[in-house]
Amino acid sequence: MIGRIAGACMPSCPPEPWLQPGATALLLVDLQQGTCGDAQPRPDADFDRLFRATTLPNAKRVLAAARRGGLEVIHTVIANLTADGRDRSFDYKRCGMGFPPGSRAAEVIAELAPLADELVLPKSSSSPFSSTVLDYLLRNLGIRTLVVIGLLTDQCIDHTVKDAADRGYRVVCVHDACQAVTPERHAAALECFAGYGAQISCGVFVAELDLAVSGLS
Repeated sequence: MIGRIAGACMPSCPPEPWLQPGATALLLVDLQQGTCGDAQPRPDADFDRLFRATTLPNAKRVLAAARRGGLEVIHTVIANLTADGRDRSFDYKRCGMGFPPGSRAAEVIAELAPLADELVLPKSSSSPFSSTVLDYLLRNLGIRTLVVIGLLTDQCIDHTVKDAADRGYRVVCVHDACQAVTPERHAAALECFAGYGAQISCGVFVAELDLAVSGLS
């Protein structure tokens, strides 16, 4: 409703290219042992099968292209700052979400392991904008476009996309490098936050980024 009302009252902005050389970052959300690796508290065979067959290969392609293209790469992981998790958001406490600092569950999975100078931010809320210094870092790095991939589409990805847009970033969600508990929830989430930024496939992301990089060389 808000989008329809705003569209009726204000002129919309014309679309702009999502890629801004030197001002684009890739954010990998919660791709860690405790959510999609060997330290999951409650493994889901169907979820893991889809993740290994589709989501992970796409995430690897996106990450490789981002590194080739010189994008800033930032990882978030669900991890408490305290051993007992008392620093977590109310929602995380309520549903029992959180992993101890330094635990296996809080590690990025090996296939997407951070390089030496890539940032890793522990978070204790759905949106990293709420419980980390992500906004501060992005502004200091001169980032204006944030490319988002990871887990879960209808939870942390949804919160991250909306919060980034509200803070003035151009947001790009690579939809086939994200996943929810079910394909239906994934599709519903993409529809829900479609108005907050661009949604493109892994193939489009890689092709456009590689083309832009080749044009600069």
